[in-house]
Amino acid sequence: MHPTIPKESGYQAPAVRKAFALMRAVADAQTPLGLSELAQSLGFSKGTTHGLVGALLAEGALEHDLEGKKLLLGPSLADLSLKRWNYFRIAAKVQPLLDNLRDRIGETVFLGVMSCSRGVIVATAEADKPFKISSPPGTVIPLLAGAVGKVFLARMDETRAREQIHRIGLPRFTPRSETDEDAYLRELHRVRKNGYALDDEEYLAGVKAVAVGLDNRGALPMAVWAVGFSAGLDAPKTAHIIAETQTSAKRLQTLVDRDP
Repeated sequence: MHPTIPKESGYQAPAVRKAFALMRAVADAQTPLGLSELAQSLGFSKGTTHGLVGALLAEGALEHDLEGKKLLLGPSLADLSLKRWNYFRIAAKVQPLLDNLRDRIGETVFLGVMSCSRGVIVATAEADKPFKISSPPGTVIPLLAGAVGKVFLARMDETRAREQIHRIGLPRFTPRSETDEDAYLRELHRVRKNGYALDDEEYLAGVKAVAVGLDNRGALPMAVWAVGFSAGLDAPKTAHIIAETQTSAKRLQTLVDRDP
């Protein structure tokens, strides 16, 4: 037996309506908003806003920004959208660019969103060869997984990055994983300077990756990354992948910026 769906004319659950109004305000904001700014823009009391924000943070519907002061849409909304129509809209929009990048470099390409707890693949373009790296949309990856984790933490200042590292720890995925905090922070400095991150068998043995971060106004940050087997990625091929991925990231950023 299925529960009866209440008609629109019935009880409207004011707290739910306020929660959705708050999330819409976060999504529509040109720059991330803090609690006081949200309360003022919505006309809610600070107490009501604080309660709603606390509940939405606990459910993962909201998330703090990289500085821990402002609010963004959280990973639970991304998880839900991936299970329904919204994923297909996102995939259809970015797929031609991902396919084009894959064809130019001959390796598998992923697009994903990153939160303070994990990453989620939202679209993929698999390499056209018998042996390749493959993960379907919806696959969850650890927060500090190789190059993707680096571009995420590189968006933070050193203090905030240290806090995240202390919270999660630096996992030893493979013997080549960097687990020394100071060395990892120096690597993040190189990522900020260069605009891309490299993974040389640090997340998966025998696999290399190149990742570039994307801004996603008012929502979770994103990244595009290319992955291939180490045996086929010498220095010239890796340099080619870096250049092509950075070029495609600029085009993807334009699409993200235009997303309504």
